[in-house]
Amino acid sequence: MKKMKLMTLALCLLTVFGCGTKQGTGALIGTGGGAALGAIIGKIAGNTAVGAAIGGAVGAGAGALIGRHMDKVAAETAAQVQNAKVEEVTDANGLKAVKVTFDSGILFATNKADLNAKSKTELANFSSVLKGNQDCHVDIYGHTDSTGNDGINVPLSNNRAQSVVNYLKQCGVSASQFQNVVGKGSAEPVADNATAAGRQQNRRVEVYLYASPAMVEAANNGTLK
Repeated sequence: MKKMKLMTLALCLLTVFGCGTKQGTGALIGTGGGAALGAIIGKIAGNTAVGAAIGGAVGAGAGALIGRHMDKVAAETAAQVQNAKVEEVTDANGLKAVKVTFDSGILFATNKADLNAKSKTELANFSSVLKGNQDCHVDIYGHTDSTGNDGINVPLSNNRAQSVVNYLKQCGVSASQFQNVVGKGSAEPVADNATAAGRQQNRRVEVYLYASPAMVEAANNGTLK
């Protein structure tokens, strides 16, 4: 049994690293193992799986078109947003998506959910990306460090995520683009809460841009650019 587990783990790792070399090229897996592999990568990388499950509806050619399209979205986001981390990740369907991480200290004062003036400028720039890519669905998650308890942290993280959504809407982003807006409190740390630097990394707002059904349909029709 132990040998079987080790062999399974080895096969998973080979699969993940074999596909990892394709990241950033726009070449993605399509029908079949895409969703399952995306889930494996998500768990290993610690990324939140986003997007509604599309199943096997995305062919290999359509997946490649979506990959190239999301490459462009990532480049546009990096050019417009200066004080955030922009990454290309894999969504729940095994398709390329874009993750934007804002340090909550840039957006908010301590224990507050009101956006400051600098953050409004940053989000206004980001809104231009969302308005220019209305075929992207958007999820927003608020996170805190482990200081305090969930009775404080969960509502605070939720209010911060909602503040970001509300301001992006004020900037003209369509409400229909936003799918999930959730405060997760301290449940998903990305760094060690025992250090000040780690706690700072954990205090964040994550925004995911991923393929909507309309984008998938355009990709399947060969019209997505």
